[in-house]
Amino acid sequence: MYQIQDITRFLESLAPLSLQESYDNAGLIVGQPNQTVTGILICLDCTEEVVQEAIKTNCNLIVAHHPIVFKGLKRFNGNSYVERTVMKAIKNDIAIYAAHTNLDNVYNGVNQRIAQQLDLQNTRILSPKKQLLRKLTVFVPATHSPALLDALHAAGAGNIGNYSHCSFVSEGTGTFLPNAQANPSIGKVNELEHVSEQKIEVILPAFAESRVLQAMRTAHPYEEVAYYLQSLENQWQEVGSGMVGELAEPLAETDFLAYLKEKMQLACVRHTPLRGKTVQRVALCGGSGIFLLGDALRAQADVFVTADVKYHEFFDAEGRLIIADIGHYESEIFTKDLFLKMLSEKFSNIALNLSKIVTNPINYY
Repeated sequence: MYQIQDITRFLESLAPLSLQESYDNAGLIVGQPNQTVTGILICLDCTEEVVQEAIKTNCNLIVAHHPIVFKGLKRFNGNSYVERTVMKAIKNDIAIYAAHTNLDNVYNGVNQRIAQQLDLQNTRILSPKKQLLRKLTVFVPATHSPALLDALHAAGAGNIGNYSHCSFVSEGTGTFLPNAQANPSIGKVNELEHVSEQKIEVILPAFAESRVLQAMRTAHPYEEVAYYLQSLENQWQEVGSGMVGELAEPLAETDFLAYLKEKMQLACVRHTPLRGKTVQRVALCGGSGIFLLGDALRAQADVFVTADVKYHEFFDAEGRLIIADIGHYESEIFTKDLFLKMLSEKFSNIALNLSKIVTNPINYY
């Protein structure tokens, strides 16, 4: 039997909470981590109706994309749908967990799922994030270098794109003089020691820092480990906003819009004027993504697919690409399928249910 913390830890291993935007509230919003899971209900938005559906299907954990609570609640009087939803969940011992912008920001997250829906090839993050990588440099006796490298890699260091176990190792001589209070594994107290050492350099994500340093200290033979950690300005190509990729074959603009409607199961598409060109490179961002228009232009995209575009923001395309607004709910609805795939591969013996409630607050006539 699994506890809620088993589910949340797994989801956070794929989409760490540290990758969420500052305004966000991803994580376990309602419920106790040590609560036993009876079933999981997957949804885009958690509403009162969805909580009722969880009760009906004997699911005591709701996994949602959008957090039901963004800002602090000062009262629980049932005066808003947010208060009523939270109150209903608490009364019925139902936990609510959300993976929002942290799931948006990872390569195999929300935007990659949209790209898969559109059969895009050669996909990459549209706007990679900076200042999320660290470089660890550590000095170790050459005899212990392989074991230390294994420990660092197992803890999450040395992954670059499609490559793992990445490192740089150079040779040198380490010197040290243990004082009377030292307990050296190599050398003697009050005697200068010279040791054939290797300098190991690996890159790691900032969120894995404590785990990697703990692994380093455990695997290292020295009482005092000589190392230093540096913050990098490098873009992290696997983390960031939006996605860009190519269609297998170029399409006429009207054909692409029809293709977009079919693939994303849309009632309509709001778009800027057609340019009389073919479409092959497509930039996209689930939800409100117009802040990435500049990135889409720099990527030389023919179309930018997103949602929540305001009237005056359509003008910003200036004929350089087509902005296609497909709706917020419509752009992210396949996130439910993403959750299902992630969870079913890890937890095959837990009841997983896709919510049947259409939570889209926007209707079309």
